[in-house]
Amino acid sequence: SQAHDLASRRTATIDRHVAWIHHTILDGQPSRILDLGCGPGLYSHRLARPGHTCTGIDYSPAAIPYAKQQAVDHELACTFVLDDIRHAPFDTGCDLALLLYGEFNVFRPDHIGLILRKVHAALRRGGQLLLEPHTRAAVEQLGRQTASWFSSPGGLFSPAPHLVLMDHAWNGQQQTATTRYYVVDAAGTGVTRFAQTMQGYSEDEYRSLLADHGFPAIRFYPGLAPDAPVDPALCTILATQAPA
Repeated sequence: SQAHDLASRRTATIDRHVAWIHHTILDGQPSRILDLGCGPGLYSHRLARPGHTCTGIDYSPAAIPYAKQQAVDHELACTFVLDDIRHAPFDTGCDLALLLYGEFNVFRPDHIGLILRKVHAALRRGGQLLLEPHTRAAVEQLGRQTASWFSSPGGLFSPAPHLVLMDHAWNGQQQTATTRYYVVDAAGTGVTRFAQTMQGYSEDEYRSLLADHGFPAIRFYPGLAPDAPVDPALCTILATQAPA
């Protein structure tokens, strides 16, 4: 949808981000890119057009076939893999790895540590990791929201008419925000429960976590492009491996 930036950003915003990555991060040089949590390939497809070679990994069984077909239709140098990035093998010799749009925070600390170790091994010496995680304040705000509800004739949680009840919890000790969804079928056939937990980190904790996993050079940016809308819930981090 071009009406909002939920789930996937609008095309104009993605185009600005890709231009910034191409010109500023990669100096316009053809590079090998690892796109983690790539979704339907919206970034990889655009990065392939100026000459980059991209591998995208995502566990969505709807997104990856779409990404593959678009790459074939437009003859793009993209490979897409349906897998969980915690377990999938990564290419080696990559110049840049991406983990964008808040996906960093959906993993438990031990799992994100595993992913960072895999990324470090996948990158060439001096390679870069571009992250776009949530700010700690944004995660806490999510956990402190008041309970709410909405009804739907059909959507994400069910194709049938249903009611969704949501509550939220903030755990200050663990710095986690949990949202629980109770999906009530309108026909009265039952209630389905879902939950999502987000891990919060301070700026110093991001620095420490990345340094501990082989990325000592870290720069923070307000967003993914100076001419694109800035989401205050997210920050942008460019982490670079130590040179040989």
